[in-house]
Amino acid sequence: MGTLDKFRDRELAQKIVKKIHEEAKGLDEVRFMHVCGTHEDTVTRTGIRSLLPENVKILSGPGCPVCITPVEDIVKMMEIMRQAYEEGDRIIMTTFGDMYKIPTPRGSFADLKSEGYDIRVVYSIYDTYRIAKENPDRTVVHFSPGFETTTAPAAGMLNVVAQEELENFKIYSVHRLTPPAVEVLIKQGTRFHGLIDPGHVSVIIGVKGWEPITEKYGVPQVIAGFEPVDMLLAVLYLVRMVKAGEAKIINEYTRSVKYEGNVVAQKLIDKFFEVKDARWRALGVMPKSGLELRKEWKELEIRTYYDPEVPKLPDLEKGCLCGAILRGLALPPQCPHFGKTCTPRHPIGPCMVSYEGTCSIFYKYGALF
Repeated sequence: MGTLDKFRDRELAQKIVKKIHEEAKGLDEVRFMHVCGTHEDTVTRTGIRSLLPENVKILSGPGCPVCITPVEDIVKMMEIMRQAYEEGDRIIMTTFGDMYKIPTPRGSFADLKSEGYDIRVVYSIYDTYRIAKENPDRTVVHFSPGFETTTAPAAGMLNVVAQEELENFKIYSVHRLTPPAVEVLIKQGTRFHGLIDPGHVSVIIGVKGWEPITEKYGVPQVIAGFEPVDMLLAVLYLVRMVKAGEAKIINEYTRSVKYEGNVVAQKLIDKFFEVKDARWRALGVMPKSGLELRKEWKELEIRTYYDPEVPKLPDLEKGCLCGAILRGLALPPQCPHFGKTCTPRHPIGPCMVSYEGTCSIFYKYGALF
């Protein structure tokens, strides 16, 4: 049996489901939130919601970094491309495949590419570094979204770029932090009884990165991996904690997550980035939830060279429920656009674009259950 086989074992999963039903008997409705697109993919693809007791609910929170990237930042990067072109600077811009198609009132990066601008989809920021090395006479900019999991390799790449003094490599940082967003949701009144923490974010920040949420707000948490048994164990552990009136953090994903996290990655992130208040699309400004390059590294930030004015633009089309879905207040079928006027081929909201977006996942698998 391979390493992951036991976490996909049907018989084991059925035993855990039976335990969840036994433990949940007599409880009022309990709501557990995750903040991870990959967790939502596992939950929806494997039909976990349909296996749970009626009184145990799983909510989907802000787990898609592309979905929450502000409209103004996407539009500003597009204006930077135009301004640079007018000044004779033929920028090569890179970003990830799902960010490439995110809609805004001023179009998407895909639309900008159709106008002739040099925009390339990359698998990782390393590809951007390679393109910059191959094109020393052109500025190469990575539009860089992502939570802690993606920020760590970005910081590592910046370290290499700084050491090599690679002057044509720049980024546009729209990195965000996960725990501060959860705190804001709690303060704004999103009601949930336990939190399922994303395993990959936890690899970077460790168990200790989540401790303030339990200490300040008494929320039980389970750090979970991404297989069906991981998710079912997370639900079982949370049900047991709620039943016992306990609030602690259980690390179910011990095969990858340490208490202190990845200390080397944390130091690199701290070397290049500082924490700032930041806007999240459809969620507003969240205190201490964004990462900007430190002053001493501003030469690596494209906005140091081009900073066009961008008007305030609406986050969402009228009627789009992405905001409520990202807050865990609604599920995609409750949106009037879902599956009708909003589909992966013709997305209206960002949650339908990214493979980590809740609407995209529901559209892909939801009809099965």
